[in-house]
Amino acid sequence: MTYADHQLELLAPARDVAIGIEAINHGADAVYIGGPSFGARSGADNPVSDIARLVAHAHRFNSRIFATLNTILRDDELEPARKIAWQLYDAGVDALIIQDMGLLEIDLPPIQLHASTQTDIRTPEKARFLQDAGLSQIVLARELTLEQIAVIRQHTHCTLEFFIHGALCVAYSGQCYISQAHTGRSANRGECSQACRLPYQVVDAQGRFVAHDKHVLSMKDNNQSDNLAALVDVGVRSFKIEGRYKDMGYVKNITAHYRRLLDALIEQRQNSALALARASSGTTSFRFTPDPAQNFNREFTDYFVQGRQQDIGAFDSPKNPGQPIGHVVQVGPTSLDLELIDRDLALHNGDGLCYYDLQKELVGLAVNRVERQNAKKGRWRVFPKDPLNQLKDLRKGLEVNRNRDVDWVRALEKKSSDRRIGVWATLTETPRGIALQLTDEDGHSASAQTDLVLEAAKDPSSAVARLTEHLGKMGDTLFAVLDVQVHFSQPWFVPASVLNPLRRAATDTLETARARAFERLERSRPVEPPVPYPQDTLSYLANVYNQRAHTFYARHGVKLIDAAFESNQETGEVSLMITKHCVRFSLSLCPKQAKGVTGVQGTVKAEPLQLINGREKLTLRFDCKPCEMHVMGKMKPSVLNAARKDPTAIFASAPAAVPLKFFPRTRTKQQKQ
Repeated sequence: MTYADHQLELLAPARDVAIGIEAINHGADAVYIGGPSFGARSGADNPVSDIARLVAHAHRFNSRIFATLNTILRDDELEPARKIAWQLYDAGVDALIIQDMGLLEIDLPPIQLHASTQTDIRTPEKARFLQDAGLSQIVLARELTLEQIAVIRQHTHCTLEFFIHGALCVAYSGQCYISQAHTGRSANRGECSQACRLPYQVVDAQGRFVAHDKHVLSMKDNNQSDNLAALVDVGVRSFKIEGRYKDMGYVKNITAHYRRLLDALIEQRQNSALALARASSGTTSFRFTPDPAQNFNREFTDYFVQGRQQDIGAFDSPKNPGQPIGHVVQVGPTSLDLELIDRDLALHNGDGLCYYDLQKELVGLAVNRVERQNAKKGRWRVFPKDPLNQLKDLRKGLEVNRNRDVDWVRALEKKSSDRRIGVWATLTETPRGIALQLTDEDGHSASAQTDLVLEAAKDPSSAVARLTEHLGKMGDTLFAVLDVQVHFSQPWFVPASVLNPLRRAATDTLETARARAFERLERSRPVEPPVPYPQDTLSYLANVYNQRAHTFYARHGVKLIDAAFESNQETGEVSLMITKHCVRFSLSLCPKQAKGVTGVQGTVKAEPLQLINGREKLTLRFDCKPCEMHVMGKMKPSVLNAARKDPTAIFASAPAAVPLKFFPRTRTKQQKQ
């Protein structure tokens, strides 16, 4: 077991470099961020020059920067992707997060490669294959249980990464094609239209309504706060926060929240057989109390980590319901009075409130101003920005939530953390003056000295204490003094005008020494000869979108390779989404729960079910053996017609020198369902 096996990595997202810097400042051991293009969040691209600035800041703390290059690529995009990979490498990026295996067949820089969530790693066989193909870190499917993760750990030695917080895609990542089929916007190319957040009518085989206007494909948000120790025990070492579209406040708050939890776990186990350590340097202090409930969320679930749960869906609304704040006492023509659940709470001008109306729709109420009415009873008068529309469904006794606390938001707009690296300082006298040596928590040392005619201190009893106090002030450097030792033959007087430049020189030299000592991650070498892929046939679900990816799988023993769904070969009804979430289980229609459920019109036939949103219709089919649901549908004619006008989007244009073997109508039993 290596030292890295003991390290826990907190991996935070960044939409842009400013957010990435704050993620580091709030305790992230690593940050993942989109490069100039080809990242699976099309609106979160960043120029290489900005990423280079983020790298420089992160490396000061031995934190790492991972760049996303995780869309599937057309043949004509491989060369631009290769150039970007080299630019990112030259900028100091520590790893590339990839989905397209075609990248492994081109001239990439010697940079570490990580498997994107889009590679859909659910089995030990798939995990072991990607490890043996040369990927150093793999993010596991969010649907896995602790037991399944433990089995994967038994078959691998690469770093296992797992999502611990944020929005949940209902589909297995990389296995959702609804957006492509309905709009031509591919989720595998960073342009998901989020059909899963829409409301649907759920209709049974007889056309009867099982659910009305429910967001049955919308999941609550992931929160593994209570499972961190268990995840460590089964082998997870990188703890990933979702959110490359999220704002600064979210990244600050959630990073700080998990930094505290992981630090507490490390402290708790410091004397155990498996002593844990941070994957980067420094200690972070916060000027606020982290609280995940303060950020946008759809309520929380730990999903499948502890086994299948009934209540994982945000079926009523994909919006943020907030936290209970109070109830309505009375409603006036332009205001309402609230009694808060805790009289110590306070409302603020600019807060966001919400409530469920008579149709059980979540309605927002933007606060213009508030007035305290009765402090003892916790009563407040609220004046909405739009009283005509926002007061019409309010009634006495109605519970009201707050989903935006403006004071909280403003607090996180300011400086909210300090991250410092601990140093030990030793001040000694020399034949020509004094010298200051600094040794940091990672074992790096630096020193500076200055000429000085030493004079005895006028107040010997306090001279050393004053020197210690002065040297302990590190100002805006990245260091914090843990201890100061003064080794003088007698108490000498050293003026501040001498100590200040001496300390600056020592800290500058120490930071330079740290930069020189920083080591880049080594890229894993693939196993030779190439290991066989776990299957010898691949359907469109493998997302093979270019000739190089085809070559990769063929080199690893795959005989039949279908084109990616984005290649528009699949014109019939196929699985547009595969998910571990089961609508009929969540609606108590699972055969394991009951043979039928008596509704308004009698016993509901559980299969097939249909999802209807306007003109869009999707069919639900259930594969009970692996306990999975398939959302079935077709590519829209309008999408096919648009694609035919753009030949660059057609996979079949790949060079004929290596023939492609498609089998769009050859399906396994699971795929037929």
